[in-house]
Amino acid sequence: MNKVKKINKPFKNEDQEREFWANFDLSQNFKPEDFKKVSFSNLKPSTRSISIRIPEHLLVRLKEKANKLNIPYQSLLKEYIATGVTKNT
Repeated sequence: MNKVKKINKPFKNEDQEREFWANFDLSQNFKPEDFKKVSFSNLKPSTRSISIRIPEHLLVRLKEKANKLNIPYQSLLKEYIATGVTKNT
């Protein structure tokens, strides 16, 4: 491995650290064979909160069904949406 720049520098503030990493060139410090393949299998896809209005009786039925399946009702709702979206494409 090439001699690596000392990267654990004490920075006076975040701006200095941001500037350092913006200009840090991996190609000047490492060769491709220095890297190892990794897997991030535990990462979850990003989610975004939304607001949706549905009839009260539908929400009650959804919660009842989720309770029987022992899963959170929002997870069940996401499954239903995903199924509907993929089925119709």
